[in-house]
Amino acid sequence: MSDSLFERVGGEGAVNAAVDIFYRKVLTDDSISQFFEETDMDDQIAKQKSFLTMAFGGPNEYSGTDMRKAHAPLVEKGLNEAHFGAVAGHLQATLAELGVPEELIGEVMVIAGSTHDDVLGL
Repeated sequence: MSDSLFERVGGEGAVNAAVDIFYRKVLTDDSISQFFEETDMDDQIAKQKSFLTMAFGGPNEYSGTDMRKAHAPLVEKGLNEAHFGAVAGHLQATLAELGVPEELIGEVMVIAGSTHDDVLGL
């Protein structure tokens, strides 16, 4: 059996580093930072680390709200395709910055893309 994406990107340390850098990028992006103004970022970062660990086939059990329900209030505030693209771009840039190989970035982006309709309530 081949290693999970979680193991291939570097495990817990890599996911933790990626999430921390990713949110620094997101929170300094004026086109999307407003969606996090009322968010407990410590809680959000912990949830995102747990979610990505699970999504990448790692050992954590993600127990957060489902994507559609969690993002519905943001959709009501105007969350749209451009915002989704900005967030995905920050994820891709973060992984590249961390030296994740291109083929693994591609796998991550496929997983991120699979959340599109639920995140945007489509």
